[in-house]
Amino acid sequence: MRSQERHRDVAAYALGVLDEADAFRFEDHLMECAHCAAHVTEFGPVTRQMMLYRRSTPRFVSPMTRPGPQLLDRLMAAVANRQRATRRRFLYGLAASVAIAAAGPGIMMLAGGGDGSVRMAATDAKTGVWAQVTTADADMGSAVELEVKDGAGPRACRLVAVGRDGSEQIVTSWMVPDHDARPITMSGSTAMHTAEIARYELRTTQGEHLVTLAAH
Repeated sequence: MRSQERHRDVAAYALGVLDEADAFRFEDHLMECAHCAAHVTEFGPVTRQMMLYRRSTPRFVSPMTRPGPQLLDRLMAAVANRQRATRRRFLYGLAASVAIAAAGPGIMMLAGGGDGSVRMAATDAKTGVWAQVTTADADMGSAVELEVKDGAGPRACRLVAVGRDGSEQIVTSWMVPDHDARPITMSGSTAMHTAEIARYELRTTQGEHLVTLAAH
């Protein structure tokens, strides 16, 4: 896969349509390309919309059904509008919340916000990675804000939401800079509501576990 082809595979990787070999090569590319890592994160809302469409579409509907000429434009506009609206609600909820200590070390819950925002943080003693997740329910899932400190870069990482039923969804992906322990903040989303999530896990794209944050 040539360098330019790797750049063009951002969308295919984010949507999970690359075969295993190409996905493995693209993850190697992510280790060296912060530009592509940022673009993978930006595809989070689109990936979630596609997942919701798959869940809600009856099996008898042909996947080759031809859409109208304006469907893509309307879909992209709707995703952008929803992302902005969700972000505004998320920030308003955080501004109105008062942090109170919850049971368990390293866990903080945001109370007083109408959106039921929850914050949790943890440090892994083995990897030294610290992460904080703040999440709130949205119309079709939950909005997530992640802050992470990881001085062991460069490496490509992802935040995974693990459901109480054992299912997993990638919330966001990012590239850790070379030996830079300054905090990185990013936003993502998942089709699962907060009550459906058992925990969040930070992993490298190679599957190495970095830190776990238990949801309450």
